This record gives sequence, structure tokens and C-alpha cells, in this order.
Amino acid sequence: MSDRQAKAGDLFVFYGLLKLGAAGQPADLPLSTAGAFGAPCRFRGRMVDLGGFPGIVEGDELCQGIRWQLTDVSIVGPMDEFEDVTDDPATSLYLRKRIPLCDDAGNETGETAWIYWYNQSVDDFPPVANGDWPLDAGITRK
Repeated sequence: MSDRQAKAGDLFVFYGLLKLGAAGQPADLPLSTAGAFGAPCRFRGRMVDLGGFPGIVEGDELCQGIRWQLTDVSIVGPMDEFEDVTDDPATSLYLRKRIPLCDDAGNETGETAWIYWYNQSVDDFPPVANGDWPLDAGITRK
């Protein structure tokens, strides 16, 4: 799915349906056993509401997510599938890529994490207030 392989110990940042306690979180992804949820984190981008789930695109806003540390790499394929990551970047709904994490002031911390980056047009989609997707706002995507 992604050209770059995630490995045990890698950080991910979840900002929408994969956040712990999020409405719409896929029941068939054992996130709590395949990794460990950590502290909230910040990153730069622009978060938009895609109609029951968010997307991050290029931007300089300070967005909020939660750290998740991967322990069982076998979950990465199913997570990529949930996020509609394909081998063809032209048609992939999301891309899995690495980004720098920031502190609350917006300064890079030196940490990097995988993120699911929205890969389609966001014309006519509204921004998410404060770059922080509410836990109760999600709908089941699949």
C-alpha cells in the first residue's frame, strides 16, 4: 500500500475516526492491542470536514491529534485499507506519510509520525474548528 514500510515502535498521529473513543471508529481494527495510545499532539496542516470524517491537507494551521505507537505491524495493511490508501497515488483517498510533530506553540519537537493525509480535492468542504476533530462527530465509513 504505502511505498515506505512502518515498523514496530513507529509513531502514528490519529486525528479523526482512529482516535481513541471516536464515533465511527472501525470495530474490526484492534488498535488498543496492536499499539498503544499516547498523549495528545500537535502538527501543521489544514483539517477539513469531509462529511462525517476529517481530512488533513497542506496548510500551516496547528492541528491536534493523538499519538499512537505501533507494536504489531500486521495492522498497518488493514489501517491503510480503512483509509483507502492504494498503490496508485492518483486515485488513493489518503496517503500514509511521515510528518513532524509540534509542541503547543507550533514548534517542531524533532519527533515524526505517520499520518493519513487526504489526497483529493477539498473544495467546498468546511474547515474543522481549531483543527481538532470532535470525538462524537464521526460516522462509520465502511
